Amino acid sequence: MGKTALRVVMVRTLTLTTGTKSHGFTLVEIVAALTVVGLVLAVAVPQSIRFYESVQFRASVRDTITLLNSARYAAVASGSSQDVVISPREGFVRFAKKQVDFPSDVEVAAHSAKEVNRGGLGVIRFYHDGGASGGGIDITRDSGSVVKIAVDWLVGRVDVEFGGQDD
Repeated sequence: MGKTALRVVMVRTLTLTTGTKSHGFTLVEIVAALTVVGLVLAVAVPQSIRFYESVQFRASVRDTITLLNSARYAAVASGSSQDVVISPREGFVRFAKKQVDFPSDVEVAAHSAKEVNRGGLGVIRFYHDGGASGGGIDITRDSGSVVKIAVDWLVGRVDVEFGGQDD
């Protein structure tokens, strides 16, 4: 009989290892990416909220100090007394047309001379000679951060003392 020739035919199939390009992501890759994004957001969102509240608190304190100093300088410049009104109940400090409103997680307490207070509002009065009625404002956050702003009665200087937890 004759010789039989055995022919071997190789069929080539396209696979990722042969250099073809993939046009999408696998389900596992998508789930892994979403998991990583979820973990980052779980950490970042609460921290960013806390940071934002801290920025609001610091801005309110800074604006209050500026307001008190503005009243002092206005009293000296105008030659007449200037009042800064503090409302612990409504959470604001006001001088002339400028007002600082505190966030809802902030408690405001006023320490001022009984003679100048009016209707449940604390008043710190600055006089034309640079002095003041004296007093202060305590600003406390729910987180425990406390800022005490003191107004010296003799020279009207505004001093700030930070206490409680650091932000």
